Amino acid sequence: MELMNVSTGLRLLPWSDPDGKPCYLASDGGDSPLSRRADVIEAMQLSMGAELLRHARALLDAPKADARELRYLAERLCEALRDVLRVAESRGARLPSYDEGDGPAPAGGGRD
Repeated sequence: MELMNVSTGLRLLPWSDPDGKPCYLASDGGDSPLSRRADVIEAMQLSMGAELLRHARALLDAPKADARELRYLAERLCEALRDVLRVAESRGARLPSYDEGDGPAPAGGGRD
């Protein structure tokens, strides 16, 4: 997966172009219609991944699951993992970055 340049202010969107290349949104704020649409799709992808994981656990616990079912499950899990990693990359890139010493106070206390 291609990393984005955080300094450009581009948001990695939760879909690819027809050639499979990442799509980015250049926006001043996170409240544009396209940004809100991306938020909805990310939430849907995360929800679908969680549901697939529950299904996977049930199928793996089934003693009569056959190779065809398991292969289909593996394909869907790969798709879900790709989507979740893209969401994580996009959200991580939008977190504020801190220079050394400029970050939030350490857990359990203030600055020395």
